[in-house]
Amino acid sequence: MMWVLCVLVFLAIAYSLVTNPRYEWDVVAEYFTAETVIDGVLLTIMLTFVTMFLGTVLGILIAVLRSSPVMPVRVLAGSYISFFRGTPVLVQLIFWFNVAALYPDISIGIPFTDIGSEVDVNALMTPIVAATVGLTLNQAAYMAEIVRGGFNSVPKGQLESADALGMSEWTKLRKVIIPQSMPTVIPATGNQLIGQFKETSLVSVLGVADLLQSVQLIYSRTYETIPLLIVAALWYLLMTLALGYPQSLIEKHYSKGTRAGTPVPLDPALAGAEEGR
Repeated sequence: MMWVLCVLVFLAIAYSLVTNPRYEWDVVAEYFTAETVIDGVLLTIMLTFVTMFLGTVLGILIAVLRSSPVMPVRVLAGSYISFFRGTPVLVQLIFWFNVAALYPDISIGIPFTDIGSEVDVNALMTPIVAATVGLTLNQAAYMAEIVRGGFNSVPKGQLESADALGMSEWTKLRKVIIPQSMPTVIPATGNQLIGQFKETSLVSVLGVADLLQSVQLIYSRTYETIPLLIVAALWYLLMTLALGYPQSLIEKHYSKGTRAGTPVPLDPALAGAEEGR
């Protein structure tokens, strides 16, 4: 009975989509591959991967600081995470676009010397720069928590074995913690990448010519609002599905290790230490 109900609902939706002339599918087809729209798609992809890369690098650094034994460092990193996760991304983007109201000029130079110059923040903080800064800093806060969660997933015995071998904190982080946290970090990072891709639509409020802004410029001229929004939605859907497939493969790959139990340490010396426990 449930199957029949689901099929009927699907057919009803499909019938409405096909027979309702207000969807203007001919307009959708016309603009789907328009040059302006394609340029917006490419800018959206570029913005997604650039901010995701920078946010991941910064997030790893913040996660390391968040795990520091020095309390002021932990508090500073925790405050960063709390602020950027606790305020809306849209507010952050608008703030960075208008940051020149607070700091119209920034002096860059060598302290206690006359070597340096002033940077006009208003000229520097263009819409695309403000979008990149805002999305990167916001993404870094979420990635820091993902990475920290990965660090916490490393078995305590592995850390004790590394300490028993006299590894420095940096060596332990590089050879033990980071490799064994990957099964937790990478699938969550894939989810963040997809979320970041959709979140880039917010930069349209700054005038960045991303996918959403591109279709807005078209329908503000042609008044074909619904067909152009469908074009944007279809592009977002297609690219989300394209990102989702490799993500599912990555999750499947790393889930093998988690189903098998505790990850095997990459350093042979650690394996020997574990056996001697």
